[in-house]
Amino acid sequence: MLSEQYIHQISLRRENIDSFADYPYNLPVIQHLDDLALHPKVTFLVGENGAGKSTLLEALAVALGFNPEGGTKNFNFNTYASHSDLHDNLRIARGIHKPKDGFFFRAESFYNVATEIENLNEAGGPPLINSYGGRSLHAQSHGESFFALIMNRFCGESLYILDEPEAALSPQRQLAVLTRMHQLVQQGSQFIIATHAPILMAYPDAWIYWIDEFGIAHKDYKDTQHYQIMRDFVNQPERMLSVLLGE
Repeated sequence: MLSEQYIHQISLRRENIDSFADYPYNLPVIQHLDDLALHPKVTFLVGENGAGKSTLLEALAVALGFNPEGGTKNFNFNTYASHSDLHDNLRIARGIHKPKDGFFFRAESFYNVATEIENLNEAGGPPLINSYGGRSLHAQSHGESFFALIMNRFCGESLYILDEPEAALSPQRQLAVLTRMHQLVQQGSQFIIATHAPILMAYPDAWIYWIDEFGIAHKDYKDTQHYQIMRDFVNQPERMLSVLLGE
């Protein structure tokens, strides 16, 4: 049966891997990657630092034709080549429809993307910056620039791969991003997101995959450590601080 979603499964070509002792194949998410089904609307990859979430998202984005440092498929710049050959060893099951557009966002290199946008904007042709709100992304804070990106550049019927989009966002802006995500999902967009943010993870009916050294497990929102730790801290901050600080 053909799927109507843009990306519905990621698999690892295990027969091509010489050793799972070497990076990036020694990362938990790669070692346990067999057939990872994706939600037609929103899929979250969560887990501790070092599990390999960002590495997998980067490889997925590169395999789909996005720049390793982020941006659209039209971006072709290279600040520092750090991506592995993992993208060559992924098998991506696509649906019968192609997304109208897409964007790969990674928090750690968004500065480089903003610089490339300015370079392209100054190269002539229609003002590119208008697609990002009409104001230089460098003239805004990190959080403001990402918010401008999702509000102005993102559109419906598109594929969005986001690596830690909450990195510079206040809780209020994270709520606003949830609202914008929902608008785009209703317009036929699909999101694949690596995050540590309990607010974003609360998106209704999303699939959440918890990744650790034991494997990749589908979890309900309230069963994740992220939700439980935040809930316990907000409900009893004095008690949590007493335990943490040994007082």
